[in-house]
Amino acid sequence: VVLAKNGIEGLEKFKKSQFSLCVLDVMLPFKDGFTLAKEIREIDKDVSLFFLTAKTLKEDVLKGYKIGADDYLTKPFDSDILLLKIKSIFKRKQLINSREIVKHEFEFAKFKFNSKLRTLQFKSEDIIKLSPKEAQLLRMLLNYLNDLMPRELALVKIWNDENYFTSRSMDVYIAKIRKYLSKDPSVEIENIHGEGFRLIINK
Repeated sequence: VVLAKNGIEGLEKFKKSQFSLCVLDVMLPFKDGFTLAKEIREIDKDVSLFFLTAKTLKEDVLKGYKIGADDYLTKPFDSDILLLKIKSIFKRKQLINSREIVKHEFEFAKFKFNSKLRTLQFKSEDIIKLSPKEAQLLRMLLNYLNDLMPRELALVKIWNDENYFTSRSMDVYIAKIRKYLSKDPSVEIENIHGEGFRLIINK
């Protein structure tokens, strides 16, 4: 673990070593956390970014996600929650990396899904061809399997927009994916009000 007292020191220390995760306070002196995150992203596009912020405004949360944040936590916070969120980031990244090895192919419950070909198949039934947005959304849900997929992050990553009408559009796509997956009752998409969605497989 490497500590930095301000944004300038943080960037200098980042340049001198390799890191898997950076926990950034938005209100860092001399250089704020958002600016530091952008500069870190220019150096390393794969490092995980986690924001600590006293700001609860939606605009600030979205700004963090647009820069490439994996998650955030508002202050004051419980250290146990911070640790759980960090563990979740590493677990999710390992899951994504392992699935990218098999070239966009996913097998979950009784389904087979290829995000590159945009195909979804239940058992040996006919293959369903998904729209580009449906495929992107299902892939993202699977990358967050059994974990919360933040609504704002999905809007930024898939739609590059986060306004009210785009949010409602995403709800329509979620409903379509739910319908496709309804063939297997063990698969469920939970709506976590105000936060996002969770794709779970009940055993």
